[in-house]
Amino acid sequence: MNAADKKRLLREMLFARRFEERCYEAYVERKIGGFLHLYPGQEACAIGVLEAARPGRDYVITGYRDHVHAIKCGSDPKEVMAELFGKETGSSRGRGGSMHIFDVKHRFMGGYALVGGPFPLAAGIAKAIKMKGDDDISICFLGDAANNQGTFHESLNMARVWELPVLYVCENNLYGIGTRIDRSTAVVDQYKRVCGYDIPAAQEDGQDIEKVHAAASTAVEHVRSGKGPYFLELMTYRYRGHSMSDSNAYRAKEEERQWSKRDPIIILRDRLVEAGELTAEEYKAMDTEILDQIEEEVIPFAEQSPEPKVEELEKYVLAENDPWVHGGTQ
Repeated sequence: MNAADKKRLLREMLFARRFEERCYEAYVERKIGGFLHLYPGQEACAIGVLEAARPGRDYVITGYRDHVHAIKCGSDPKEVMAELFGKETGSSRGRGGSMHIFDVKHRFMGGYALVGGPFPLAAGIAKAIKMKGDDDISICFLGDAANNQGTFHESLNMARVWELPVLYVCENNLYGIGTRIDRSTAVVDQYKRVCGYDIPAAQEDGQDIEKVHAAASTAVEHVRSGKGPYFLELMTYRYRGHSMSDSNAYRAKEEERQWSKRDPIIILRDRLVEAGELTAEEYKAMDTEILDQIEEEVIPFAEQSPEPKVEELEKYVLAENDPWVHGGTQ
């Protein structure tokens, strides 16, 4: 990557951080309801992986910590925020909320609240791609704790048997809600677990976006070239609790301090500054511009958008043009 690309990625990660921090504030202000799972600390994972792919064309699916993935795929941040506010202009018409961002136009196939739910769906998407003969790929982001679900093993087995064009990306933040991985999982290095399915796998530093991008480029090339599935584990850390209802009391403060020193934004920022490709003033101006964009464009759009009509409560629940719904035959 050249300096321009690195500065663009720095801006994307910084925007993601400020967007999520503003979500936190809006939740406290009771403008966002329901569950809210934030992404600070993990920005290099989604942004670095998708930078190596074709966001908006390749199919992407993930769990419920999904805002940043959708935005990197091309979703309008205003529509994502509107969805969190439960507004009609939201990406899921205000019916889904934080855990169900969806944007078929940009091939972001959704965040899913059901742990382990995206695994078979990603394989199904990949199966459809292969049947159509396209060179697109399916990318499935997952958390480390979800890997103990049966769907994980079933999906990886079939992905290998059918040689599906699917990339599984494990964002290993070491915790499943409040349970540390070594207390719940026999093999803590997740990339080692897929050897039973004869799937190529690698582990990389999820806090360094340049390393993430390099590892993801190798993974994407493998999948897109028709060699079948690939599994990439990224070691990362979430700087907030699992969700807004999480007091985060189970983690050692020293552990949190050590990981805070490896902030993905600071790592890239300092690297650019040391290389003479960015100044402190330019970084501050970038941050100010992002904050202004969120406060002047994103938040007002969400606040001023209309709420769904009560009489349309069941709209979008079923496919309205499906002949089976309306008593027709097929």
